This record gives sequence, structure tokens and C-alpha cells, in this order.
Amino acid sequence: MSKRTTIVAIVFTALVLSSTAVLSAASPSLQEARVIAVNDGDTVTLRMNGKEYRTRLVGIDAPEMGQEPWGKRSQEHLRKILKELRWNVLIETDIQPYDKYNRLLVYVWADNKRLINEQMLFDGYSVLFTIQPNSKYADRFRNAQRMAREKKLGIWGQDGLTERPLDYKKKHPRE
Repeated sequence: MSKRTTIVAIVFTALVLSSTAVLSAASPSLQEARVIAVNDGDTVTLRMNGKEYRTRLVGIDAPEMGQEPWGKRSQEHLRKILKELRWNVLIETDIQPYDKYNRLLVYVWADNKRLINEQMLFDGYSVLFTIQPNSKYADRFRNAQRMAREKKLGIWGQDGLTERPLDYKKKHPRE
């Protein structure tokens, strides 16, 4: 194992361990949910307490479905992660619970204490997208994105994403 690989492994282990400590501190605010649809790489539909919620993963922006092939790849990566969890997750909200589209803004946790929003950045399937006041894990997310860029993973690799999702959305606004 190279020195760089060892350093990356150590940093990733530290991130995982810090997420466990953060989750323990945040546990009272977590709610169990079941994923019933993966709409794209940063939007999922959840069932909680007998109600359905269209939700947006806080702190990340995945490529839009029109940004092929990365929109579909990001959606499929999120679907794969959630399927491995048997569609069961824990949900945490931040200061502002809804966005302008009335989607619930969420941090999605795996039962094994892994923050899925962060995982999407770390694996290179989304970009950092912090909107105040919801910035609880911004430093962690920034580090995960930096590591993905350094390792040239996903959208940061060869033939990666050529336009940020935000720029794409400005050119292709919702109707």
C-alpha cells in the first residue's frame, strides 16, 4: 500500500469515526424512514410516520438528469447505497426544514452510522452545495469533496462533469 493510500485510508477512518460521535450526539433528533423512491442523485421520497415526503439531501447537489451520463449515474449510485440498506434510513433535519419547492431538507443516515449525503460527495457523485442556515456538516462535506477531487473519483475523473448542476439549472429552469 502506498503512503498516499495509507493517508487516505486514515483520513476516511477518522471521518467515519467522527460521524459515529456526531450521530450519537444527534440521536434524539433522528427519525426512522423508509425510502420508497430515488428521484435523482439528491432527491428521494420517504415514508415516515405513515406519511410520504419528497426530500432533498442537504449540503449536496447531484448532476441533473439532463446532464448525461452523470445525472443517471448519480441517481443509480444513490439507489445502490440505499438498496444495500434495505431502503431503511434515519433522517435528521437542520434549522430550516423545507426548501422553496416544499421538499423536506434532510441528512440521511445509514443504520451503521454513515452519513449518505457525505458518502455521495466522497464517492464523487455530487458537489458541495451549502445554503444557510443548513450547514451543520459543511466542514465534513467540504473534506469529502476534496478527497473525491484528489482521487479523481466520479464526476472529478476523466470524462467527468463539465458543468456544475447549479449552472445547468440556471440554463434549464423549472417550469
